[in-house]
Amino acid sequence: MSRPQDLYGRFARAAERYPDETALEVAGSKLTYRQLRSAADELAEKIGQVKRVGLLVSRTLPTYVGWLAVLRAGAAVVPLNPEHPDVRIAEIGRAAGLDLILADAAEEGIGSVGVPVVTVAAEEALAWSEPDAPAGPYEAPAPDDAAYIVFTSGSTGRPKGVPIAHRNICAYLDDLAGRYGIGPGSRLSQCFELTFDGSVHDLFVTWTAGGTLVVPRRAQLMSPVRTVNTLRLTHWFSVPSLISFASRLGTLTPGAMPTLEWSVFGGEPLHLDAAREWRAAAPGSRVDVLYGPTEATISCTGHFLPDDPADWPDTPNGTAPIGTPHPSVEAVLLDEDGTPGESGELCVRGALRFAGYLDPAENAGRFLTEDLRPADGPPADGHWYRTGDRVARRDGALVHLGRTDHQVKIRGHRIELGEIEAALRRRPGVRDAAVVAATAADGEPELLAAVTGTDRTPDALYEALGGELPPYMMPRRITVLDELPLNANGKIDRRALLASLGHGL
Repeated sequence: MSRPQDLYGRFARAAERYPDETALEVAGSKLTYRQLRSAADELAEKIGQVKRVGLLVSRTLPTYVGWLAVLRAGAAVVPLNPEHPDVRIAEIGRAAGLDLILADAAEEGIGSVGVPVVTVAAEEALAWSEPDAPAGPYEAPAPDDAAYIVFTSGSTGRPKGVPIAHRNICAYLDDLAGRYGIGPGSRLSQCFELTFDGSVHDLFVTWTAGGTLVVPRRAQLMSPVRTVNTLRLTHWFSVPSLISFASRLGTLTPGAMPTLEWSVFGGEPLHLDAAREWRAAAPGSRVDVLYGPTEATISCTGHFLPDDPADWPDTPNGTAPIGTPHPSVEAVLLDEDGTPGESGELCVRGALRFAGYLDPAENAGRFLTEDLRPADGPPADGHWYRTGDRVARRDGALVHLGRTDHQVKIRGHRIELGEIEAALRRRPGVRDAAVVAATAADGEPELLAAVTGTDRTPDALYEALGGELPPYMMPRRITVLDELPLNANGKIDRRALLASLGHGL
């Protein structure tokens, strides 16, 4: 039987194969595949005919029922974070053209989006899980229709929407099929926030193979080893920074996580020293490194570290390789002259590459034609996406060397420094602003900001930014300067700025 070419169809096929296997464990509730499908079908009926639905939920039963219900209704999921400022939620809602918002609690401020809000309680979702009537007919969306839209940080100072089509995410699932040996009895973590596309991997790599999605409470994520053992996880997927939390707690002792069979990390570089510490605590676990921008559907390359840490590679920056492209991905490295070589900016194309930003104006400069020339107009199927990442080939594997622009990743969140700078510049009295990424004393990345202007204090700027930006985009420190350092070309000298802020290179 051929594989369905839509995301809900992939889940429904697994539900037919594994109806009585546990599909979901969250907040003390367990649902089999049959029950989860029933609840999603019931909620889909209530959603009705819509095109785009905001999902304003977090780690509750309605979160996961809602994800499937929106797909079942033939609409695209637009994840929203209830912890983000109301102004940002409203901005994303308008940009996405939402028809409806699903929420698991009454949230103040979401009415400013200007669309109906449907609140779903966990008790309702549980009641729907026991079918009392067969589900209505399901009309699968077209492969090019959007399955979900993730909003990432934008260099213009506004979030930019990345629509991922059903054909993109289904190709991703095909690429990863069998990679982790998932089946009934597999217990996979759900560590990522819904607004981060790693969560889509969590949900559907699990639900297309008959595994169980196990959702930790947010507080549990700060104690990864205890979480793995308490929840009896077999598969773990997170940003590498969670290794640091476990290390600080002193819990990464040899053999501390005996149930783990797979440890997968992505969203930011994985330092080999941290990987060794984690691997010693989970000696029966294979380590996989995934890399990819949201525009290439979650991940587009992967690298298995050898079973014996003594055989792990020695890379220029001490990070694990990002590996080789997934089967449906083509990759090329371009030097500063745009010539293919063994190092340079990574450009990708293939079935995982998205078809362009929600706002077509964002496409400018991001695509290359088949012959590697700047593309004009909408991107075609054969065009290359410029990731902005500097990469080199070492012993047959790709190694990530950093960014070509001022975009950074912190705790798995991709951040355009320009968006924070734009937010600072919008504050009255601020003449100019610059944000740089530095390494804190504990080895974790941090953001530092500097502004020029009159009558501005760091405390006032923090208060203003807190109402506009999510917590992970907030600078660790804001410094008021008379002038920002400039280079010979009149551009901000970020090396000099780092030095002036106490982080000389």
